Amino acid sequence: MLQRGCKLWVAAAGAIVLSASVLHAALPTVPDVSGPTSVTGQLLIASPAMREAPFDHAVILVAQHNKSGALGIVINRPLDRRPIAALLEAFGADASGVTESVRIFLGGPVDPQLGFVLHSAEYHGADTVDIDGRVALSAGPDILRDIGLGKGPRKSLVAFGYAGWAPAQLDRELLKGVWNTVPEDPALVFDDDRSKVWDDALARHSRKL
Repeated sequence: MLQRGCKLWVAAAGAIVLSASVLHAALPTVPDVSGPTSVTGQLLIASPAMREAPFDHAVILVAQHNKSGALGIVINRPLDRRPIAALLEAFGADASGVTESVRIFLGGPVDPQLGFVLHSAEYHGADTVDIDGRVALSAGPDILRDIGLGKGPRKSLVAFGYAGWAPAQLDRELLKGVWNTVPEDPALVFDDDRSKVWDDALARHSRKL
């Protein structure tokens, strides 16, 4: 799955980052939740009993959760580093002056040809959806180019694919104990050793009990 996703990322012209219309179409659109409380801005931590791919030991930042469903990005499935210029050139975007590289993550099993950028919330573009005032989600080549030029957000995580849930599906999984939750922390989202994110997030969940 990881190798296939990496090939899709490199090969799919125009699919590395989404247009604003596609990003907003992917997110659930109804703002209210009937019944269970929204876990937007929370980290979903796969329970120790979950051993099935692709969510074994997964940690997912929920970008939006409402009665229309939920969308999140897995934050602990790193692949490899890629030059930003090569990513921009792959779909015909301007890569002049761009010298940086980014680590690529597999954001989930749904539509692995679609790209997203989780980032600190001080950066806001036309394609940005605020998650909780500290972390946001963007798409479109502008943010990737800004990162490559040193004008992007202070913290970022570039991922393709996402985790998606139909209406009430995530609510049922939460009731069954499939996921543990903790409020997102930018340190876990961006800075923590990726091999330790699940353990550290689960430890935070245990401390809040």
